[in-house]
Amino acid sequence: MSATRRQVLARASAVGAGIAFTGALSELFAGTAFARSPGDTGYGPLVPDPNGLLDLPKGFRYTVLSREGDQLRSGEGPVPSNHDGMAAFAGRGSRTHLVRNHENRVTARIPVPTVAGLTYDPAGKGGCTALTLDAGRRVLSERVAIAGTAVNCAGGRTPWGTWLTCEETEDRAGTNGYAKDHGFIFEVHPTDPHRTGAVPLTAMGRFQHEAIAVDPRHGVVYETEDAFDRPFGLFYRFLPQKPLGGVGSLRAGGRLQAMRVPGVPDLSTIQETGAHFDGVEWVDVPDPSAAATPTRLQDYGPRGITHAQKLEGCYWGGSCVYFVSSFARSADGSAADHYGQIWRYDPARRRLTLVVVFGPDTDVQLPGESPDNICLAADGGLMVCEDGNGAQHVFGVTRGGEVYAMARGRQNIGTDQEPEWGEFAGVTFAPDGRTMYVNCYTPGTTFAVTGPWRR
Repeated sequence: MSATRRQVLARASAVGAGIAFTGALSELFAGTAFARSPGDTGYGPLVPDPNGLLDLPKGFRYTVLSREGDQLRSGEGPVPSNHDGMAAFAGRGSRTHLVRNHENRVTARIPVPTVAGLTYDPAGKGGCTALTLDAGRRVLSERVAIAGTAVNCAGGRTPWGTWLTCEETEDRAGTNGYAKDHGFIFEVHPTDPHRTGAVPLTAMGRFQHEAIAVDPRHGVVYETEDAFDRPFGLFYRFLPQKPLGGVGSLRAGGRLQAMRVPGVPDLSTIQETGAHFDGVEWVDVPDPSAAATPTRLQDYGPRGITHAQKLEGCYWGGSCVYFVSSFARSADGSAADHYGQIWRYDPARRRLTLVVVFGPDTDVQLPGESPDNICLAADGGLMVCEDGNGAQHVFGVTRGGEVYAMARGRQNIGTDQEPEWGEFAGVTFAPDGRTMYVNCYTPGTTFAVTGPWRR
């Protein structure tokens, strides 16, 4: 369980401690299309943007594709607030399609406009918008893809080219003015949203969803739960009735199960990189609709179930699914403290392994905190969005574990005022790897970043 220790992210927000990780980052890419030899350094220092929006390394440029409050190209209304999770899909003739979440609560400044046939609950202000770009990254269209949902945080793409958007809430009808229950997953088609409509995938559970990943061979969908109160969330899998059945197939239903690691009621207690557990069990969720009791609090028998705080990112790589616990704090009710974990579950072996551990063990101080959204980069490393206080960054991480600043966001800079910083979210790459797309959460802005990316 020994491993090389390298710096990967910045300081802990409360104490200013450095963040390091143990474990080989190349572990995350083994067996994937990204398992290639990348450069081992970044792209150089960030150059201040004279327009005060986005600082990038020399040789890189950005284009603002869309900003909160501007008019949607469809004429359906203004661009909604709170840009969050996002994915890029290949289109015909070198076109790219983006599907973008809007994590709007009832207090959101600009809701997703309601559109006939695409609205789940008229009282919900969240949803998704879809953009189509030409080969030159010019916006050809921008429209509502789903509306009337709530707190659309992250999600994940399917093997058949759709986006599963996740509601990070458990609000019931009658709460906060909602007319329908929330806490579901919805399928969104990037080019023909009326094909998927606004249909909740109820069999996949009603809880505070964060992200999903689909096993491309067997069709199993893995789901993370970012519950805000103890005993915190669970890691789930959904066994579809029609695995890999294409657009709309998840509506046919299936079985929702929660992960039980025998002898481990709380994943935060595991601190050693390489620690692994065989014989992982999957237990049927008694009531996926959570009609009376949240799924994480239901009765899973005398041996209980395995919980974890801040279960967020989830993605498939090689033959395994990876999921992230952003942090755990005993002060919040976790069994132990940590600054971040990445876990790997191998379905064939029923083995769960802790592959990366973040912790205060470095003498290198970097200006970041609170890693959030994450994606694979074209050079074989990672891009990590920061969500914290002060200046906000997109950090790059090489497969060797070295970290560098890729972008710094700046908003509302004037001669007599301090800059206001908005967190980054939804970082993703075009299918050809030549463009990085990323959102500023607030004020909602979608950027396209081009430059001398290493391939």
